[in-house]
Order: sequence, then C-alpha cells, then structure tokens
Amino acid sequence: MSDIKLAHIINPIGLKESDAFSPIQEITFQSIVNAKKYSGVQSITLLTTQFEEDRFVIPADFKILANLNRSVQDEIQDKSIRKLPFVDDIIKAGLQNSDADYLIFTNMDIGLMPFFYDFVLQQITEYGFDAMLITRRRIGLQYKSKTQMTEIYADKGKPHPGYDAFVMHRTVAEKLILDRICVGVPFIEVSLLHNLIAFSQKLKVFDQEHLTFHIGMEVMPPVNSKLYSYNRHVYEKNIFPKIKLLLSQEKFPYSDEPFFKRLVIWGLNPCYRTALMLEMERMSFSRKLKFLLDELRWKILQGS
Repeated sequence: MSDIKLAHIINPIGLKESDAFSPIQEITFQSIVNAKKYSGVQSITLLTTQFEEDRFVIPADFKILANLNRSVQDEIQDKSIRKLPFVDDIIKAGLQNSDADYLIFTNMDIGLMPFFYDFVLQQITEYGFDAMLITRRRIGLQYKSKTQMTEIYADKGKPHPGYDAFVMHRTVAEKLILDRICVGVPFIEVSLLHNLIAFSQKLKVFDQEHLTFHIGMEVMPPVNSKLYSYNRHVYEKNIFPKIKLLLSQEKFPYSDEPFFKRLVIWGLNPCYRTALMLEMERMSFSRKLKFLLDELRWKILQGS
C-alpha cells in the first residue's frame, strides 16, 4: 500500500433546503465521503474552506478550515453579484493546512465515483503524473437526494468538455499563478489548465473515464456578464503574461494527436483558446522548419 497522502479541498455554499442547488451539494458531500470510505488509500484528508455564513452545511466528515475573508465582490464593488471566492485562496488553504503530497480541488457541483481516490493514486504510483485534469459525466436532473446514490453511480451519463477536478503535486500547486480569479465563472478552468501545463512535468487529461459526475446536462450555462468580464481581465492581464513563456505546443494535452484532429479538439473546447493554439502551432512549425534547414545546411557544408 502506498504511503502517498492526498488532501481534497472544497468550497461549500450555505444554502436553504428550498434552494435548487442544495440537494446537489448534499449529493456531492455524500459522494466524497463514500469515496473516502471505499478507498484503499491510507491517508485522505477532506478539507473545506468557506465564508462564515456557509459553515452550517458542512458534514462532520470534513475538517473545517479558517473562513475565507475576501471575495470577488471586493474587487468589483457590487454587492448584487454572487459572493464568489478566489481559487488561489482555496488552494493555499489546502496547502497550508495539510502535509499531503497531492492536493485535489473540485467544484461543489462535482460528485465522485466511489473509486475516484483509488484511480488517482494508481495513476500517481504507476505512471508518475504530477498533475491530472478530469472531465465530468453529465447526468439528468431526476436525481434530487443522496438516497439515490446507487442510481447515480450506475448512470454513465454523457461527457463534458470542461475541467472541474484538478489533482496536483504540492510542488506544482505551490507555483500556481492564479491572482484573484474567482471560482464558478469562465476563465477559471483556462487559468488552472494553463498553470498546470506551465508548472507540471507530467500532466495527464482523463476525458473519457467515468470518475466524476455532475447533475444537469447543460454544457455552457449562462454567466453574469460582470463576472465573466472580471475573470477574463484577470486571466489576460495578470495571469497569462506571467506564464506565457512556459507554454509550448508540445506540453498541451492532445498535442500528440494528428494535426487536424488536435485542431478540432482545441477549437471546440473553450479551455483551449483558438488564437493561442494557432500561435503554438506556428511556433512549433517554425522550430521544426529551422531544424530541417539547419540539417540541410550542415549536410551541404559537409559535402563541400
């Protein structure tokens, strides 16, 4: 049995029972607890970090960390928008309050299959991945209670293109440049994806496996325009310029696929920005062309 330690941190939301998201969050809690109980991993620490008003919903199975003390409302100065935390604060809380070798972060609408932690540990021990991105399976809205867990597990659902389960070695997590980008809004996935590409040595994407689930079939739900603009600005001005030089086409997932197939995958997935991927392709082609021309020049010089 491996002695690798895992810590899983989430950010619960305090909700009334009448809230439509409340049963989904309860199912998420239960799935995480079930996965820990099912797992053969010796050390799994379940952590939460939250705002003060959210503490009452957290089950006893989780270690409750200190409350978060800032949100996107402080940046936008608009109390009418959702009080969303910064993912950097969540990840730092997980690092500072555990000695885990690997940190896992998932959204509160992402449930785990019972074998999730065992699968993660197997990939670490057998293949040495220091970062993993996992896509969810989408299932229907008919599931409204944690008493339906058996049915939920049995429902394979449909795939989803985005990433909402992140596994990273603590040395990778410590390097992330996430500034004040908030959770629950586009560009959070792009920011985490690009950071893991920049700072990991061996990244793996799992986009076909049935490892997590999400109740609801929407692929791209509507987003508040202020929050979208805010996250986009943070990514483009405060994150991307600092990691751009660490990105190369060869480090991106699917880069080993045939040219047209990878362009289609990157083009259809909003996590892979089309302009960036085309620039990566151009740079990769230029490097390969230069190598061929240098080789040709050397052969000509040798024959002269």
